[in-house]
Amino acid sequence: MVKPRRPDGEPRATDFVESLDRGLRLLQAFGARPSPMTLSEIAGLAGLPRATARRILFTLQHSGYVSSDGKLFAPTPHVLTLAGAYLRSNQIVTVLQPALDQIAAAAQEISSLAVLDGDDVVFVARGSPTRIFSGGVDIGYRLPSFCAAVGRVLLGRLSDAELKTRLSAMKREALTPQTLTDPKRLLAAIIADRARGYSLVDREAEPHFRSIAVPVKRYDGIVVAAINIGAHVDRISTDEMNKRFLPLLRENAEKVTATLV
Repeated sequence: MVKPRRPDGEPRATDFVESLDRGLRLLQAFGARPSPMTLSEIAGLAGLPRATARRILFTLQHSGYVSSDGKLFAPTPHVLTLAGAYLRSNQIVTVLQPALDQIAAAAQEISSLAVLDGDDVVFVARGSPTRIFSGGVDIGYRLPSFCAAVGRVLLGRLSDAELKTRLSAMKREALTPQTLTDPKRLLAAIIADRARGYSLVDREAEPHFRSIAVPVKRYDGIVVAAINIGAHVDRISTDEMNKRFLPLLRENAEKVTATLV
């Protein structure tokens, strides 16, 4: 007979499947390097004993998620089914994709959709002005939230007290000479961005790149995502971002609010 949950609804310690957690950690370890790795390398990156990593790898190989030549291991395209499940089932991606395409076509720049994942932002959709390959962030690309325009917009949904605590606790390494890392200055910047309804970050996440972002709110006003337009500093000025891109982003973000639940 299945034992009832605790009165507070929280899962019991016995509900945690440690082997599944280890398997997911091991899959994530493949993202640290672009080439196949040995058992020892994967175990080290995943923080697992070699014997444990070996059993998990063989299980994943049996399920089709990992391939091996007997010495080196690599993920297979089957891993993408995990990401595909998120993208196909996520309402935000489904609703925002047409808006991203419209923004990209009007601005002739790449527009992206991001959500908060821990202390990072992860880009989950994008619109491109052409069908030919163009540079820009890929789906699944991650950045520290504190130095990205989409990240500051998303952090702005926190109360001032929560934001102060979050910024103090998170890792804040400078990615460029322009990266703002001081928690007091970041707090002030994010609060100011929240008040004006957008964030413009200039060369803080990448040395030659600037981005402007606005929040995406659901029907009840809660911020659930952020959309942006980013461009190389030699091509687009901050003034042009404010004048041309900000109204475009705001208009499309407002259009979808009523449909997000």
